[in-house]
Amino acid sequence: MRKAKVFMHDIHAGILEEITPHRAYVFTYLPEYKGPPVSLTVPVRQEAYEYDTFPAFLEGLLPEGYNLEGLLRALKIDRQDLFSQLLAVGNDMVGAVTVQETE
Repeated sequence: MRKAKVFMHDIHAGILEEITPHRAYVFTYLPEYKGPPVSLTVPVRQEAYEYDTFPAFLEGLLPEGYNLEGLLRALKIDRQDLFSQLLAVGNDMVGAVTVQETE
C-alpha cells in the first residue's frame, strides 16, 4: 500500500492511500487540519473519502498531452499508474495542492 501526504497552501492537510493498485483509494484529512478543502468536491470532514477509481480532484492536476508522454517515458511510468504520476509531479502542480510520498 502506497501513501502520499497531501498539502494545501503548503500545510499538511491529509493522506492519500492506494489500497488496491488502480482500483481503491482512501483520502483522509488530518484531525488537526482546519484550512480550506483540497477541492470543493472534498469538504473537510473527519470521515475518510473512499474511491473505487483514482480521485478525480487529483487526476485533474496530472499532466496531459506532450507533458504526460514525456513524464511516462522519462520515468518509465505505466500510463494507468496515476498514483506514480501524481508522486512524480506532486511538488509542481497547478494550484494550491501539492503531494509528497510518505516514507
